[in-house]
Amino acid sequence: MSGHSKWHNIQGRKNAQDKKRGKIFQKISRNLYTVAKAGGPEPESNPQLRLEMDKARAANMPKENVKRAIDKASGIGGAKFEQITYEGYGPGGTALMVLALTDNKNRTASAIRAAFSHHGGSLGTTGSVSYLFDRKGYIVILRKGLDKDEDGMLEDVLEAGGDDLKTFDDRFVIFTDPKELAKVRNSLQKKGYKLDTSEIKMIPKTVTEVPSDKVQQYTGLLDELNENDDVQDVYEAAKLPKHAE
Repeated sequence: MSGHSKWHNIQGRKNAQDKKRGKIFQKISRNLYTVAKAGGPEPESNPQLRLEMDKARAANMPKENVKRAIDKASGIGGAKFEQITYEGYGPGGTALMVLALTDNKNRTASAIRAAFSHHGGSLGTTGSVSYLFDRKGYIVILRKGLDKDEDGMLEDVLEAGGDDLKTFDDRFVIFTDPKELAKVRNSLQKKGYKLDTSEIKMIPKTVTEVPSDKVQQYTGLLDELNENDDVQDVYEAAKLPKHAE
């Protein structure tokens, strides 16, 4: 019996690891598609695509998965994907924006609407919550192994054309005008910085706390949305209470 329990535990851990790895590959695939669609499928002329391909290699993502994502962006294989943003209200009136990449709008809209409904929320109309967010260029540089203090980083960010810098123990986060993202990114890379993230994000103007009695519903909604293969990203104008983090 103990041997069976041990096998069951090991299998459970393996399944959890496989699921986590699958989600990582899924996110990288979507990012590869997005940047290849925006800047072209050739890494030599698309720095952002090179960055995503480096992430794929670091995650041990199979080469055929990388090629398939880039081929989708090039229209190879016939499937046509488009990005769609959905807006809605989560439990307690929390505001959420969901960015999806889909080849079937009806399927995706139905699944996202159901996710909100399952967890005490509702899908809204275009513009219902987007006014609570700013569209920003978003760059992350990890501080590990980086010999640069906040003042020095700020000087380089301003020189590169960035708008703002936030400093955390493990990373620098840089915000830019979306139209200036490529320029700022390229400038920082020329200075020798290795970027962990470089993308356009919806940044909440204000963040409200999820009511304590709605935390389980709220996290359930996020889980269901993130488990959807069509969902690329979920932007939140909300935060969990400290005891639930």
